[in-house]
Amino acid sequence: MSPKKIRIGTRGSILALKQTEWVVDQLRSIYDVEVEIKIIKTKGDKILDAPLARIGGKGLFVKEIEDALLKEKIDLAVHSLKDIPTILPKGLCLGAITVREDPRDAIITKENIPFKELPKEAIIGTSSLRRQAQLLHFNPNFKIIPLRGNVDTRLRKLKEQNLDAIILASAGLKRLGLADKITEYLPFDIILPAIGQGALGIEIREEKKWLEFVAPLNHTPTALAINAERAFLESLGGGCQVPVAAYAICNEN
Repeated sequence: MSPKKIRIGTRGSILALKQTEWVVDQLRSIYDVEVEIKIIKTKGDKILDAPLARIGGKGLFVKEIEDALLKEKIDLAVHSLKDIPTILPKGLCLGAITVREDPRDAIITKENIPFKELPKEAIIGTSSLRRQAQLLHFNPNFKIIPLRGNVDTRLRKLKEQNLDAIILASAGLKRLGLADKITEYLPFDIILPAIGQGALGIEIREEKKWLEFVAPLNHTPTALAINAERAFLESLGGGCQVPVAAYAICNEN
């Protein structure tokens, strides 16, 4: 028997809430269930004046939510899958990996200039080591500056800080209805995405009732591909401090 009421933990950004609301809609299409959304502030949300790599540690955007799961203050958590460490706390598991949105990174430029027409020493905002490494591989003369904050904040900084461009995940922009802001989708031969980028991870306590409850949200082709990416990341011991990128595809064979 499925539960009649559940508590879902999430971060409080507009994007995180949008993603959680999507999960709630999926669950309500399957179950007659009352849902309470609990907003939990993580370390990554609290420290906005330093690059993630400098803050250090894994799970900057999930640890406090995982603590709430372990203490049974919530029943499941919705994360951007790219934020979830490859090794989870004992007693927790990824109960479902949702169908993947567009995994590509997108560039938004000041005057809608195509990526390959940017100035040789263009100033580009991103705090991701993965993006920095690949951008500088393409053009060592780019000037990369740190860029933190939610999507609206980053879009505002594009103008306020007189940047030539910023790089964001296209999945988040699409979920927020901001695809029209995108100048160009960056192909994989320029920037490969983060592990799991574009998918959501539903984290639960490792209990049969919750595994069964979230199972309908699992998209098998996406899960197989992303589990391969996560295995690759784990083998390298990667995290925010390592510029690792990968993209796997599950074909019919």
